[in-house]
Amino acid sequence: MNGFVTDFKKYINKDSSSPDHIRRDKIKRGQDYFREYCNLINPGFFKPGRVYQDVICNSLQDFYENKLVNPETGEPYDILILNLPPGFGKSYTASVFATWIYGKNTKNQVIEVSYNQSLSIQFSKTVRDLIQDEEIGGDDDYFVVNSFFPHVKIKYGDAAMERWSLEGYYNSYLATSFDGSITGMRGSIGIIDDPIKNAKEALNERVKEAHWDFYKNTFYSRMLDGAKQIIIQTRWATDDLTGRLFQEYPERCFVLSMKALDEAGISICEDLYSTKNLLSKKATLDESFWLANYEQTPIDIQGALYSGFKTYDVIDADKFERIINYTDTADEGADFLGSISAGMIDSYLYVTDIYYTDEAMEITEPELTRRLTLHNARESLIESNNGERGFARNIIKRLKQIRNRRCTVTWFHQSKPKKTRILVNASNICERVIMPEGWDKKYPAFFKALMSFQRKGKNAHDDAPDTLTGLFEFATGEVKGRKKARVLNRKKLGL
Repeated sequence: MNGFVTDFKKYINKDSSSPDHIRRDKIKRGQDYFREYCNLINPGFFKPGRVYQDVICNSLQDFYENKLVNPETGEPYDILILNLPPGFGKSYTASVFATWIYGKNTKNQVIEVSYNQSLSIQFSKTVRDLIQDEEIGGDDDYFVVNSFFPHVKIKYGDAAMERWSLEGYYNSYLATSFDGSITGMRGSIGIIDDPIKNAKEALNERVKEAHWDFYKNTFYSRMLDGAKQIIIQTRWATDDLTGRLFQEYPERCFVLSMKALDEAGISICEDLYSTKNLLSKKATLDESFWLANYEQTPIDIQGALYSGFKTYDVIDADKFERIINYTDTADEGADFLGSISAGMIDSYLYVTDIYYTDEAMEITEPELTRRLTLHNARESLIESNNGERGFARNIIKRLKQIRNRRCTVTWFHQSKPKKTRILVNASNICERVIMPEGWDKKYPAFFKALMSFQRKGKNAHDDAPDTLTGLFEFATGEVKGRKKARVLNRKKLGL
């Protein structure tokens, strides 16, 4: 009897180490763990030593399985943002992930969007070819999608490049671009892959706005209830698609961002890119390109004039020594009217209101009058170049009509170079101008225009920094309204 037990144990041990048993064990682990699945599908790229791949693969699986949970809301994130350097296989990993989630549930419907139709079709082809790949007989170390999920098959006669289906289903996968459309399909998984092509597009407001419009009105509208969205992108600009998503829906977004070099200046994956190679790239590439691609630092942050502003929560207005307003009128059709009110305490300016708009004068005149009164401005200086003194005169008349006798309005002509004034005063402004807490949400257009203003190169608009500079110059006495105008204004106001 003892001999039988001993022989049985030998049989079990032999069986557990057999090639068939080892292969079955690998297949089971691949079915359960996306990282193991990747290692077996393509061992030439997915390697256990590439630790960064652990983070990406595990994040994708946890995201799909609702294990990435916002600790503040207690709700799973439904938007996963991947900001990774080029060559780290982010698009390919997402393609392999699409095959794995089909294995978990063949009812999944994937909508994938790329920069253009050619790239989206390439993405689609990668997913489709992985599913159609067949095992090589007799090779125990060769694994394909069918090795793990034999039930996942492309439907015969329904395998077009841009749209195809799995057996038993209709419309399993759709590949499109930002110029394309999404019709006749809903998605349980949405993937957007690198929408911005280069630095030029990163600074093109029209392109970024088109991406945002496509996301809101086309892509997101086709997502099913409970759908998961994966956004893969190099961080080109603060207001690129991933930036806008995190700004609008921070509680829904989980951001996985990786720099090619760690804090010590060492490659995070020597096997993929050596430190020597990356340092050579850093020395050769344009700084903005290196920062955006390899450090996930938007180029408009790297070259931005204003680094940031202090903020206040509550302020006692009775402590204000002066309450001033500076307004820069919209001299031309493409310009914005900028108007900022602030209270002064010990040479610091506490901003109380910002009015930034491209609306017509019939809108801005009564609105500015209302704001001057609401925020108790005592001195208002209006920059009136190109014969725009009529705007200041109309403000004076409107103030008189509503019996506001507290606000003195003056105007002046600005003759100093605008860009020079903005650059010279920038550091002092960041130190001495205090913004209200949450000003980025309260005044989003002004915030975006100000914080994206570049120290070098061309800027689409300079109205925001010009207005803020004017406010600072008014406070410090660098610019003053005409004395004659001041007397006239006081008379008009009955003072």
